[in-house]
Amino acid sequence: MSDTPFEPNSETANTIKCKNCGANLKFAPGAQSLVCQYCNTNNPIEVEKTEIIENDYTKFLDENIATTEQQTVSTVKCSSCGAATTLAPNVTSNNCPYCDTPLIVTNASNNKIIKPKYLLPFKIERNAAKNEFVKWVGGLWFAPNKLKQYAEQSTEKLKGVYMPYWTYDSNTVSDYNGMRGEHYYITETYRDGNGNTQTRQVQRTAWYPASGTVRNEFDDILVCASHSLPNKLVNELEPWDLPELVSYDDKFLAGFVTESYQTELKQGFEEAKKRMATVIDSSVRNDIGGDVQQVNSLNTEYNDITFKHILLPLWISAYKFNDKVYRFTINARTGEVQGERPYSAIKIALLVITIITVITTAVILFKK
Repeated sequence: MSDTPFEPNSETANTIKCKNCGANLKFAPGAQSLVCQYCNTNNPIEVEKTEIIENDYTKFLDENIATTEQQTVSTVKCSSCGAATTLAPNVTSNNCPYCDTPLIVTNASNNKIIKPKYLLPFKIERNAAKNEFVKWVGGLWFAPNKLKQYAEQSTEKLKGVYMPYWTYDSNTVSDYNGMRGEHYYITETYRDGNGNTQTRQVQRTAWYPASGTVRNEFDDILVCASHSLPNKLVNELEPWDLPELVSYDDKFLAGFVTESYQTELKQGFEEAKKRMATVIDSSVRNDIGGDVQQVNSLNTEYNDITFKHILLPLWISAYKFNDKVYRFTINARTGEVQGERPYSAIKIALLVITIITVITTAVILFKK
């Protein structure tokens, strides 16, 4: 905790220079170009290719974290869903972007966090995101009518959020012991229902001990550092175009909500290990070979671990239906839509009644 006031970078925040007259232009979130109000020149928003530098994970943990580049942010925690939202200066009221609960801004606190190094700027504009959302809702079976009305009328409730992520790289060496199963078949004699003798092929498995070492290289294992959305929703928004990451700059944050990470660096790596485990298990089974495999013991070393802290852009909306909150998310780079959704009990009941009616009618007609 720190009592240092939140001070945004006022020199570079939210401005771009006009290529013709040099005037300051206000960064327009999601826009592909800006028109200068002084000389009417159209300025494409060009983002320079960024050289990505990874941080040494072990060295970072061994050193005093306080010596790393940090930023002081003012955050307020939602009393309903627990999201830690970063507040812009002079904000006196706001709603949680994840569940639409009014935030108690007076409860905001100043915190020092590891400063993000890179981000993906918003690419999908609000109206385009809204259209994708409306299409997604329109394709839902058995959705309540209220939900479709909300989708048509709630552009203002669609909020842009920069979500915090960790990425991890690692080379792994995994020693294993297990068993390789190879199928073979024997001919079995049996009597059928009429007492006649028959034969059939029956599968058996021969097991042989197996052991060995497999190596894997992992690059940019993504771990969402927020607890505000279910993992299922977050994971289904992948893949992200991480090669297009750019250096962190305040100008990209204008008009959007930024969430501070809730998952610490070490905790995030434990989550990354779980994602790596699936690949390692597959590598081990391929190495064992045979038709089926058993893995009895597995020991993995993680070497050359690196990480980076990044922000990824989402459009988010929350909708309350029957006192339950449903979240909808849109990948603001690709337009991919994922969400929780309510079902209409009336529509489902009507479908069941219709099916029963059709079947009953068919049976009656058949008997005639």
